[in-house]
Amino acid sequence: MPPPPRRPTRSRDPTAHLPDWVAPQLTKLGENAPEGEDWAHEIKLDGYRMHARIAAGTVLLLTRTGLDWTDKYTPTAAALKQLPVREAYIDGELCAVGANGVTSFSLLQAASDNRTTAALVYFAFDLLYVDGKNLMTAPLIERKRRLRSLLPKTGRSIRFADHQLGKGPLFYQQACRMKLEGIVSKRIDAPYKPGDRGLWVKTKCLNREEFVIVGWTDPEGSRPRIGALLLAYYDPDGRLTYAGRAGTGMSGDELERVWRRLQPLATRTMPLAVPPPRTSRFGSPLVLSRVHWVRPELVAEVNYLTWTQDNLLRQVVYLGLPEDKPARQVQRSVPFTKTIYVAAPRKPSTRSKA
Repeated sequence: MPPPPRRPTRSRDPTAHLPDWVAPQLTKLGENAPEGEDWAHEIKLDGYRMHARIAAGTVLLLTRTGLDWTDKYTPTAAALKQLPVREAYIDGELCAVGANGVTSFSLLQAASDNRTTAALVYFAFDLLYVDGKNLMTAPLIERKRRLRSLLPKTGRSIRFADHQLGKGPLFYQQACRMKLEGIVSKRIDAPYKPGDRGLWVKTKCLNREEFVIVGWTDPEGSRPRIGALLLAYYDPDGRLTYAGRAGTGMSGDELERVWRRLQPLATRTMPLAVPPPRTSRFGSPLVLSRVHWVRPELVAEVNYLTWTQDNLLRQVVYLGLPEDKPARQVQRSVPFTKTIYVAAPRKPSTRSKA
C-alpha cells in the first residue's frame, strides 16, 4: 500500500525563504463579471487545485489543504522539474482536457483511478516565489508576467493559464456560450493573500458545488446499488444541513464504485441536525425507511439548476468524488438563510399506513 499523504508544515517566515506550504488564495462567488481594465479574467478550470513546490531538484505537488500528492502524479512532477529555476512556488490546477479542449473533472478522476496520468495538464496561473525572491507582495500582473517567462511556450504537460485584461462581461458571455463552468476575475494590482476570499471573484455559467454525502436510498427497477445520494452542507453554526438528492449522472460502474466507498461509512445514526423533509415541490417523496445513513466523510461534486424556495437543490447531476477537500469544510456558497426548509402541512388521511 502507498504511504499515507504527508501534510507539510508551514514556513515560519515566508518572506525569508521558500515556504513548505502556502494556504491558497480563494474566490468569492459573484453575480456578474467585474468591469474595468484593472481586472484579469481567466477561464474557471475543472480539476484539482495544486501548488507546485520546486527546490534542489525536487518537486512536490501539494493540494489546497497541504497534502502531498506527488506520488499520484509523477509525470506532472517530472515535467515541472524541467523548468529553468532553482526554486519556485507555483499556484495552478491539475486537469484532464477532453477532445473538445475543455477541462473535465470526470476525466481527471478516471485518469487518477486508473493511474493513467501522463496526459494530464498542469495549468499554472500564479507565481509566489522564484529563486530566492518572494513575489507574494507583488501585483498580480507582475507575478503572471514572471510566470509566463518560466513556462514552455508549446508545453503539453505544463501550460500557462492565460487571461483577458478588462472586458469581463464579454469574456463571461463567451465562456458561457462555450458551455464552460465560468470565469475567475482577479485584481491585477493586488498581492497574493493566502486564504483570502475577496480579491478573486468567480462568476459561474453553471451552478456547481461540493456537498457532503450523508446517505443513499435503495434503487428501483434495474438500477444497481444506489437510487440517489443524499447531500448536505455545514451551516454557519456547524450543523449538518440537508440539501437534497443526486440520482443522475452515475454510470453503472460509477454506481458500483461509489457504493463500495460508502460501505465502510455506514451508520444507524442520522448525521443531520434536522431530518430531511419527506416531500417537496419537486421530486418523489423521500421514504426515510429506505435511507442508508453514512458518516459524513465523503464529498460529492454536482451540477444543479437552482435552489428552491424551501432551500433544496433542484435538478441535481452527480459529477464525481473530489478527494482534495475535507467534508467538514463544505459550506453553502450562496447566501444562507436560517429557515432551512418549510415542510408542507400534513393533511389528515383515511388511508392505512404502509
